[in-house]
Amino acid sequence: MRRRQILSTVLAGASLLSFATGVTVSDTAEAAGPKLDPNNTIYMQLKYGRVVIELFPDIAPQTVARIKTLADEGFYDNTPFHRVIAGFMAQGGDPTGTGTGGSSLPDLPAEFTNKRHFLRGTCGMARTSDPNSGNSQFFIMFAPAPHLDGQYTIWGQVVEGMQYVDEIKRGSGGSGMVTDPDRIVRMRVAADWDKK
Repeated sequence: MRRRQILSTVLAGASLLSFATGVTVSDTAEAAGPKLDPNNTIYMQLKYGRVVIELFPDIAPQTVARIKTLADEGFYDNTPFHRVIAGFMAQGGDPTGTGTGGSSLPDLPAEFTNKRHFLRGTCGMARTSDPNSGNSQFFIMFAPAPHLDGQYTIWGQVVEGMQYVDEIKRGSGGSGMVTDPDRIVRMRVAADWDKK
């Protein structure tokens, strides 16, 4: 399986583009809003604390269904954030930790949108150069990245606990691969959090 990642050319320009567009790391969609639907909310427990992610089934129904299915199967438990780039994003969801792994389920079609944008805390689906290759790997933005808009499926937004995402161990080099990476302790749909 090919490596699922945000393309290296995009990585190289991430910080520069954020600077050039005037969008700063403090810009975020994280804010108190209406009460969340527990059936469309993900709890992701990190060793630093709980991250709450609002899901967007209105714009990415197939991807949201996949995230919910895998989360409730325990697929994401103990998976590493194998690729983490300071000022850009943290990528996880690969049980092999190599960037080439995924679930046994088929790849997903792209669900790109202009209704949402890649802001701080936005959750996107990782893929290969084939737009229809999202599977289980995902990334969470540390900073806005408008150049990703319309190029990757947006499936959710961190609404609480972004400070814990900020603590995820960074990688090194241009690829951001992490040695001894931080891992997701547990990840479930909020409505199912108390189920075994």
